[in-house]
Amino acid sequence: MKTFALPGTDIEAPNVVLGLMRIVDKSDNEVRDLMTAARDAGITFIDHADLYGPPYHGCERRFAEAMQLSSSEREALTIQTKCGIRQPGPYFDFSYEHIIESAESSLEALGTDYLDILLLHRPDALMEPDEVARAFDELEASGKVRHFGVSNHTPGQIELLKRSVKQPIVANQMQLSITHAPMIAQGIAANMQNLDQSIQRDNGIVDYCRLNDITIQAWSPFQAGFFDGPFLGSERYPELNAVIDRLADKYDVPAEAIAVAWITRHPARMQVVLGTTTPARVTAAAQGSDVPLTRSEWYELVRAAGYTVP
Repeated sequence: MKTFALPGTDIEAPNVVLGLMRIVDKSDNEVRDLMTAARDAGITFIDHADLYGPPYHGCERRFAEAMQLSSSEREALTIQTKCGIRQPGPYFDFSYEHIIESAESSLEALGTDYLDILLLHRPDALMEPDEVARAFDELEASGKVRHFGVSNHTPGQIELLKRSVKQPIVANQMQLSITHAPMIAQGIAANMQNLDQSIQRDNGIVDYCRLNDITIQAWSPFQAGFFDGPFLGSERYPELNAVIDRLADKYDVPAEAIAVAWITRHPARMQVVLGTTTPARVTAAAQGSDVPLTRSEWYELVRAAGYTVP
C-alpha cells in the first residue's frame, strides 16, 4: 500500500481509505472482519459521517461497539468523519451550533477523545464563514478535532471558507470513477466547442486542489454515475470492461484494482474511498495502490469509458 504525507497534517496516509457508511446492520464479527481485511491490506484510514445510519451516528457507534479499540489501536488509525447534512430537514447546516453538536456526538459515538479530520459534508448555501471559523477554532483549541476539510465543494466555496477559517483545508471528498470523471475529462477536451465533455462543470477543482495542497478523496470509485450501479462487469460498458479485464490479467490483480489504480495513478495524489462491506473486495481493491499503469493504459481507460481523447 502506497502512503504519502497528507498535506497540512502530520498524517502518513494510505492512498486507499475504508468508508464505513453501510455497517449499521453488521454484526461485531462482520465489522471486525472488514477492518482486519483493511488493516492487512495497509488501510489505516477510515471514513465516517454523522449521517451514516440510520439513526444519526449509527455507523460510528456500531464501529466503536464492534471494535472496542485500545488506546494504541486508536492511535494507529486515522478517523475521519463528516457533518452538515440534516434529514428530513433543514437539509444542510454549517451553523456554529450544529458543527459543535455534531462533532461532539461523533466523539461520543466513536468512543474517542479526538477526531483526526472533520469534513463539512455537502455545501450549505446559507453558510456563514465566520460561524464555521468559530466552530473550527473551538474544536481545535479543545483538542477535539486535529484537522479540517470539506466534501463536494467547489473552488469558490472553499475560497469563501478560507476568508474566515485559519486552519488548512486538507481534503475535499468528491465523486470520481473512470466513468464519472468530469473533473478530469473536461481538462482533456478543453476548448473543444462542439464537445459536451469540454463544458466546465467542476470549476477546475483538480487543479485548484493541487495548487492549494488539498487532497481529493474519491468516493464511489466503482459507480458508473450518481448511484446508478457499478460499471465493473456491467453490460453497459463492454469496451471498458474488456480493457479492465486485459489490464487485470497483465498485472495479475482483480478488476477492482484496475479501477482503483486509474485514480491513484493521477499525479494529484488522490485517495480512493471504498464503500464495500465485503472483506474480499477490500483486499481486491487495495491492490490497485501498487499497480503502475502506464500513460497509454491510463488514457486507454479514459477512451474506453466513453470520453473523447483528442
